[in-house]
Amino acid sequence: MKTIGLLGGMSWESTLTYYRAVNEGVKNRLGGLHSAKIVLYSVDFDPIERLQHQGDWDGTADILSDAARCIEAGGADFMLICTNTMHKVADRVAAAVNIPLLHIADATGEALRNAGIQRVGLLGTAFTMEQDFYKGRLMKKYGLDVLIPDENDRLQVHDVIYQELCLGVIKPESRQAYVGVVDRLAQNGAEAVILGCTEIGLLINQADTPVPLYDTTVIHAGKAVELAFS
Repeated sequence: MKTIGLLGGMSWESTLTYYRAVNEGVKNRLGGLHSAKIVLYSVDFDPIERLQHQGDWDGTADILSDAARCIEAGGADFMLICTNTMHKVADRVAAAVNIPLLHIADATGEALRNAGIQRVGLLGTAFTMEQDFYKGRLMKKYGLDVLIPDENDRLQVHDVIYQELCLGVIKPESRQAYVGVVDRLAQNGAEAVILGCTEIGLLINQADTPVPLYDTTVIHAGKAVELAFS
């Protein structure tokens, strides 16, 4: 079993889900008291969030690259960035180390392609929904037609992530609002919807909507377990 590197803390709320999912995946494979071999580096999210909204992505890349080098030094065989948004600087982070980086959009794209999905909706931070680093990779590498919510829905989705979910606040009215966004994406032709922020799975899940949901946190963690045994 290989050692999995987790670059987390963005936010720590969703990093908890990663840690649990990876360990449960290993236990399901091996049984007994087995658990995953993990090197976890959890950053302080506050300065990163400030840099994000200032547009200083080079600054965020520097922080994550330093963390990645620590993960490599800790003995990880490969690593994950435990957030969708910060994959904007994934190439910079990958270049800082000599171990492979398991890209969250690749894990998600493979899952969608294997399911035969061609047109998919995308929820996430405004950065993820509006910029090309994520949806562009899904379109170019996996041939997906990616739909995003309208401007008002994007604003609401983004604000709930930073003002509620990253703080561990779960509101029923926000869940209902998200379900409404999912429904509108489906009405516009989405065959499924990507939960493209690692916190969104804390708010909604498949029981909330008949529209197929692809939770990137669960998919990414599952792919990490698969790679750990490859």
